[in-house]
Amino acid sequence: MPNHIANSEAILELVSPDHAPQIVPVTRSPFLIGRGGDSGNHLQLSDRRISRNCVALVAEESGYRLEDRGHRHGIFVNGERVERKALEDGDSITFGFDDGCEIIFRHAPAEPSIETMLTRLGSIPDITSRLPSGQLGKLNLLLEATALLHSQLPLDSVLGTMLDHAVSITNADRGLLLEPAADGSLKIRLARGSGRESLPAEGLAPSQTVLRQATERQASVVTEDLNLADLNLQSAQSIVIQNLRAVVCIPLYAMPRANSAESVVLSRGELLGVVYLDSRRSTAFSAIDRQIIDALGMEAASILDNARLVQRERERMRMEQELSIARNIQQALLPQGLRDYPHLGVAGIHRPCHAVGGDYYDVFPVGHDRTAILIADVSGKGIGAALLTTMLQGALSGMTIGADPAAVFNHINRFLCEHSEVGRYATMFFGLLGRDGTLEYIKAGHPSPLLLRRGAVSELDSTGNFPVGLIADATFSTTTLRLEPEDILVLYSDGVTEAEDSSEELFGVARLCEAVAGKENMPLDSLQETVFQAVEAFADGATQSDDMTLLVVQYRKA
Repeated sequence: MPNHIANSEAILELVSPDHAPQIVPVTRSPFLIGRGGDSGNHLQLSDRRISRNCVALVAEESGYRLEDRGHRHGIFVNGERVERKALEDGDSITFGFDDGCEIIFRHAPAEPSIETMLTRLGSIPDITSRLPSGQLGKLNLLLEATALLHSQLPLDSVLGTMLDHAVSITNADRGLLLEPAADGSLKIRLARGSGRESLPAEGLAPSQTVLRQATERQASVVTEDLNLADLNLQSAQSIVIQNLRAVVCIPLYAMPRANSAESVVLSRGELLGVVYLDSRRSTAFSAIDRQIIDALGMEAASILDNARLVQRERERMRMEQELSIARNIQQALLPQGLRDYPHLGVAGIHRPCHAVGGDYYDVFPVGHDRTAILIADVSGKGIGAALLTTMLQGALSGMTIGADPAAVFNHINRFLCEHSEVGRYATMFFGLLGRDGTLEYIKAGHPSPLLLRRGAVSELDSTGNFPVGLIADATFSTTTLRLEPEDILVLYSDGVTEAEDSSEELFGVARLCEAVAGKENMPLDSLQETVFQAVEAFADGATQSDDMTLLVVQYRKA
């Protein structure tokens, strides 16, 4: 089928990890997309994983249809693999790679864009002879601005040139680009004068009345002679003081995006900024002037929108990278393949509900005849909690040289309270188990471990100390218990007992006791898995909001 001009205007927004976003008009049907230009591709992608004959957009009466032309990894629309599909505004096209490019399909806006306006102008016979030379000059300025807006120059340089062209087209005295601040007000980002000069933002006072009208109406305000405008504009203080006669104010909005949950296209996106131009001379704007101004505003909004999306994507990737580093460090610090000791067997597992969490456990020898067992839960989640768990792990590892547990806990507590800006505390259970079965432990605000003895389950002494880092003058003391051979201790974080089902009922300590009762002869790994299976069956697929950690210890007579 020979190529022909598409019968329905559309554009593609190409978002690539390695390049700035690009807007590509769909000018032919079929419109071919693939790697390189050897196969006649109209949109050429540089990713070597993408097939040369990849995908095509075919124009139909109702819009465009996507066709897979042989991409070996498959074509995906909104995450679903397809061979052919009718495209809707906002559809996302990907190529089977998480780190690859993305193409957003969009119907061209109804307002006159650069391409459509020039196409319409070009279709009028002898357009150059029928337009005044001044109008042709303005069209030329528009073309130059469009080329720059889609260049690889720094964003502020591109936007400054856009303002210069807008000032020239409107014969304004000055042009401003304003952006929303955190408090919702509009702050000046760039200011240009009529001679392509940069103006200092300090001291410039755009009319707040005009800005308010444009943002409330969500439409451009173009006033050729303020003496003939409505009374609100005529009497505005900034207009009177500055003796303004003409004002142009163009609000810039993000591209409307489809709501995937409801399949509804939003009428307006987020306010990105405002182009504001004013003059002390009255002026007359023809119909073509207004089309040019609107088209320039649309292009500027597209660039700001793309820049915002790129910035958000970079922030997301940076955060994911930081979380990945924190997760790798945290996983590396957890015991890898717990070994059995002559007088005890151990098994531990940690299931974070986020990329990084605040739970951790550890088992390490202290001297020749005692072994430390501990489980901790730092308040909060994310990188902050992971950093504090790392610090606590390092501090408690000092007990391998024979430090007194109570003294170490008192020191850590004072340190955290003296650095209250950290804003976190930790609950912990720390025990030293000797070869003779003597367990010396500190329970710092943590759930009491379960003791499984001869098939019966009980909780250790429920009295204890405050969490570490919560009360500055708290003191910590140890409690002693004698274990019998084959006794099993089940240490857990509150994410286990506070797991919820769909009706928000908690799993609770009673169900945990039922899950471990009578399992004293079960291998520790299997006992651990039994507990998690009981929690999962209870939750029945409900999403959990806390980490779950188990440490199972069995005392054996040396």
